[in-house]
Amino acid sequence: MSTTAPAAELTAWLTDRVAFYLEIPAEQIAPDVKLVEYGLESVYALALCGDVEDEYGIEVEPTLAWDYPTVEALVGLLQERLATAATPA
Repeated sequence: MSTTAPAAELTAWLTDRVAFYLEIPAEQIAPDVKLVEYGLESVYALALCGDVEDEYGIEVEPTLAWDYPTVEALVGLLQERLATAATPA
């Protein structure tokens, strides 16, 4: 579990996970294209939520991929959440 991660690391990790579910090479996924345009189905979007929670130890809503529809948007959210999680109370 990581509590901080640079944007490039988050982008690479998310792109790899999405590519895995879509069964396409990661190089074919642009960070600014909506995941639904690649055909990401709801079952895989939900699995992606679980992956995020397992990898980064933060809770995310099951609507994550719909609320933040691109890898770029997801990275922004994760950076914000990880920064908040790393900040002492």
